[in-house]
Amino acid sequence: MSRKDVVAGARNEAGIALVLDLLKQQFGERLQTGQSFREQHAHTTTYLPAQLPDGVVFVESAEDVKTVVQTCATHKVPMVPFGIGSSLEGQVNAAHGGISIDFSRMDKVLEVNAEDLDCTVQPGVTREALNTYLRDTGLFFPIDPGANATLGGMASTRASGTNAVRYGTMKDNVLALTVVTANGEEIRTAHRARKSSAGYDLTRLFVGSEGTLGVITSVTVKLQGIPEKIGGGVGAFADVKSACDAVIMTIQMGIPVARIELLDAMQVRACNAYSNLSLAEKPTLFLEFHGTEQTVALQAEQFAAIAEEYGAEDLRFTSDPQERAQLWKARHNAYWAGRALAPDLAGLSTDVCVPISRLAECVAETQADIAETGLLAPIVGHVGDGNFHLLILFDDKDADNVDKVEAFMARLNTRALAMDGTCTGEHGVGQGKMSYLEAELGGALDVMRQVKRGLDPDNLFNPGKIFRL
Repeated sequence: MSRKDVVAGARNEAGIALVLDLLKQQFGERLQTGQSFREQHAHTTTYLPAQLPDGVVFVESAEDVKTVVQTCATHKVPMVPFGIGSSLEGQVNAAHGGISIDFSRMDKVLEVNAEDLDCTVQPGVTREALNTYLRDTGLFFPIDPGANATLGGMASTRASGTNAVRYGTMKDNVLALTVVTANGEEIRTAHRARKSSAGYDLTRLFVGSEGTLGVITSVTVKLQGIPEKIGGGVGAFADVKSACDAVIMTIQMGIPVARIELLDAMQVRACNAYSNLSLAEKPTLFLEFHGTEQTVALQAEQFAAIAEEYGAEDLRFTSDPQERAQLWKARHNAYWAGRALAPDLAGLSTDVCVPISRLAECVAETQADIAETGLLAPIVGHVGDGNFHLLILFDDKDADNVDKVEAFMARLNTRALAMDGTCTGEHGVGQGKMSYLEAELGGALDVMRQVKRGLDPDNLFNPGKIFRL
């Protein structure tokens, strides 16, 4: 992450003024231009500076979206889709000014096809709201990035989370999208069939595009049956390498864990204090198994044998829903627990992902770098797929401290890329990782630029994100 990538682009002042007037006529009070609304829609949960839009439109239908896009396109005014604002790399910043399109009122579940294990929702539906809606069907949507993000935002950033090791990421779980393109028309990228060889895979093109190619108006996702039995476990290890090696062996042995999460000693200490736990303050794995009574018991037994081989201590398993919920609530609150370690400091949350065989090495080298640099940076990770996160706590008003953190970030990303990994497993690129994406993909960025120019020739959809034109 680098502040130098947060640059202000050229503004079309005359076009913006005209569009604000036209949208006010069309949407009335659903267009807001007040300072507080604009600040809320440039929100980032990082230390990147905010870049405010000039107005916020609260859309309620696909027709509203088409109207906004057609109006903005006619007068060459940028648009930034906004779900719930939980993005971490400046994705919702309005680098060129323009209009923020708020989807909080497009929050309806449009269709549930229980027999086919899929459903279609408007982009403003949150993952928690969807699972509450589905509860009586015996189905659930498994992608859990921690934040109660919207499905449209999760599709845009190709979100992942704690369940990805078993159920995959958003790219694996989105069957189809409807999208409003630069000419103001709504297209459908696919039908509900589970596989297709019909033409380009436009669904995967828009999933992960961070709003730079079009505006999503509906998302069709796969669902899963709620498991008959869910078991959870927790175990401490002498060091991070032992914990990571246990994870690697678990995956290589084909044990179908649903979740396998790493917390380093500092993060465990933070969670103990914040969530009133009493875990040993050592590198710790949180696990979850889904299946029948018999298969969950077998998976727990198999993992226990591996964990003990790598020196696990105080290995505990439970099927009690309340105990399990307490553990996972603590894991989901890891960000806030980490912030509570030094509430006066800024927090920078970042992630990388490497092939699982390099995970232990990458985490160990990163921990050594943290110690040598003198940073306060607890580590958590969806380590079943090689992905881990750091929350770096630092004084963002101290220029030397900022430089030290950004130099550390550069080393972290370089380390992951040298191990054939990626600069971001799930946070996306936005503004904060633009420099590292160039190092990761090289000439492939030229192909991405050609796609962007072909679908958005005037660079109006979330400009200034992913790469520079």
